[in-house]
Amino acid sequence: MTPNSQPRSTIDLTKAGRGVTRNNVLRNTYWLLALSMIPTVFGAFIGVSMELPMLSGGFGLILFLAIAFGFMFAIEKTKHSALGVAFLLGFTFFMGLMLTPLLRHTLGYSNGGSLIMTAFGGTACVFAVMASIATTSKRDFSGMRSWLMAGLVVLVLAVVANVFLQMSALSIVISVLAIGIFSAFLLYDVQRVVNGGETNYISATLSIYLNVYNIFASLLHLLGFAGGDRD
Repeated sequence: MTPNSQPRSTIDLTKAGRGVTRNNVLRNTYWLLALSMIPTVFGAFIGVSMELPMLSGGFGLILFLAIAFGFMFAIEKTKHSALGVAFLLGFTFFMGLMLTPLLRHTLGYSNGGSLIMTAFGGTACVFAVMASIATTSKRDFSGMRSWLMAGLVVLVLAVVANVFLQMSALSIVISVLAIGIFSAFLLYDVQRVVNGGETNYISATLSIYLNVYNIFASLLHLLGFAGGDRD
């Protein structure tokens, strides 16, 4: 045995320990993701039922981004403590409030409630498929990152442009692109946890939550455009 070699049993135990750690991170991520849906629904309910005024226009977009990135910065800074969970839940409540205009618009249709449930079910299916592929596939999806980031930049630029242009056709294109990009991000982010690339469940939950949130919002927008019925 060379000085740098290790007994096979030691190597096997090390691998097993890493596997247990990854499983724990993934399990905690899923639990926290489920928990984060509660303040999201609560925020959306308050926004719709109380008819709170929402951010709009260029200034509204800037203010939204400032608050959202402020929350995300705080989450990353406190992700190793219970305070990180508190900031995450506060962020998901805020994001629930931000769904208010879309939900109000959708509920203006006679079939608005069914559209919301369809979007929820569709989002759950996308999550289940992508999480299953990320967990079981032997293919490495880490190479997708550069392409996904490029797509995200294009998507953000299109969203900013449409704040001023207000083009229905561009809005539809943005929603379709968002569903595709964030579904791919979901695959990438879940596999990062599975492969040990992300070891903090709070950071992992934040990434996956944003993917799920954007898929739901984009899918609901498309369903309202294609299948919304006015009284």
